[in-house]
Amino acid sequence: MKQGKTEKTEANNKESRKPGRLKRWTREAIFMAVIFTAVSVAMDLWRGQEIPDGEMPEMVVSTLQGETLDVKAMSYEKPVLIYFWASWCSICRFVSPTVNWMSNDYQVVSVALSSGENARLAGYLKHHEYDFPTVNDNKGVIARQWGISATPTVVMVKNGQVVSSTTGISTPPGIWLRMQLAR
Repeated sequence: MKQGKTEKTEANNKESRKPGRLKRWTREAIFMAVIFTAVSVAMDLWRGQEIPDGEMPEMVVSTLQGETLDVKAMSYEKPVLIYFWASWCSICRFVSPTVNWMSNDYQVVSVALSSGENARLAGYLKHHEYDFPTVNDNKGVIARQWGISATPTVVMVKNGQVVSSTTGISTPPGIWLRMQLAR
């Protein structure tokens, strides 16, 4: 008889501990999310210090695809997502598919930094099935003009003005939301 009561008591104790654990884990998850967000924002601000604020630099470029683009003029028609990346950048491997997807519905211009000669870069784009217009900035001239210090960097431009920028890993919803806010 006593053993049955002990088993019931132990079962009740385990059940009463579960909500406590769940509550603690939820608090810890929220705390970690807040810390992660704060650190991400701080890093973004620090790495993006040199990115132009307000008026964008003139940017008339030739793409690997043979187009000449006046990015500033394009930004007066619709917002433009400018994507600074590199073929050797491990984080870019996560962001590039999102940018490629965004290029179906938005104006996108990508700038490949120090990624080799045109033929090599074109092969990389073809291999990964990326269709976004790409400028080869093999010597870093455009990157210096824009103050880019980290890859990937995503800049949203509207009406010749830099309206948003982010560095490092970005999620598809994050990039999409930035473009929505740029509209």
